[in-house]
Amino acid sequence: MAAVRRGVQGTRRLKLQVFRIIVFVAAGLFFLVPIGAMVEFSTRGVGDQPRTLAAWQSIGTYPDLVAAITASLELAAITTIAMLVLLVPTMVWVRLKLPRLNPIIEFICLLPLTIPAIVLVVGLFPIYNWMGTNFSDSILTLSIAYVVLVLPYDYRSLEAGLAAIDVKTLTEAARSLGAGWFTVMWRIIVPNISSAILNSAFLSVALVLGEYTIANNLLYNNLQVEIAMLGRANAGVSIAVAVASLLFAFGVLVLLSFFNRGRGRLQLVELQQVMRTERG
Repeated sequence: MAAVRRGVQGTRRLKLQVFRIIVFVAAGLFFLVPIGAMVEFSTRGVGDQPRTLAAWQSIGTYPDLVAAITASLELAAITTIAMLVLLVPTMVWVRLKLPRLNPIIEFICLLPLTIPAIVLVVGLFPIYNWMGTNFSDSILTLSIAYVVLVLPYDYRSLEAGLAAIDVKTLTEAARSLGAGWFTVMWRIIVPNISSAILNSAFLSVALVLGEYTIANNLLYNNLQVEIAMLGRANAGVSIAVAVASLLFAFGVLVLLSFFNRGRGRLQLVELQQVMRTERG
């Protein structure tokens, strides 16, 4: 009976492994085939001419495109930092002091998912019109709209990270050892939810770099708007930039995964060492 049972379990594991491989290959083809087609198009020669990297090499020759790339990267950094500074302390405080407000905070954070981007633009246009007249017309003011846009995704990522740890116990233990609130947040909570923070940061960067509707309707030229405009004049360069942005997002994801590898959670037994370091 034991041999039969082991044989059945081995067959099940084999079927599961085959299923995983099939799903992995199908998902890989789903993503790689379009990217491969884009690379093929961006390197295609004119007529019978051989393939060339001219489209890729000429990316830096378009000043408006370089400015749009720089602005989008700055927007991604500002949006990510602002979102983390806004959400992490708020979610920890609500979880510790005002747990009854959790459903309300969740509703507010997930609300942008139910509002189409074009509707957000209609509501934001008077605000940006006033800011452009009285404050600043810089493209970096788009970070205000992007914070609203990425709010639901970052909230879900951070909520999963906080739900996986005992925030109340860790906080009370650190406070009993004399830690201040800043030390609790920076030395206790943040290391324990580092994976969630990195995931939310990647989501913010990916969403900002791929956003088109809000920037286009508010008359700002970010990366996606410039790609669309460039596609009317030089489709090869436009596709090359699109592929480069995808590869950049993939590289950020790989970098974050390596950065987070091997970083364990801070346990209660390590709090005393943290406090000794803090006092020393």
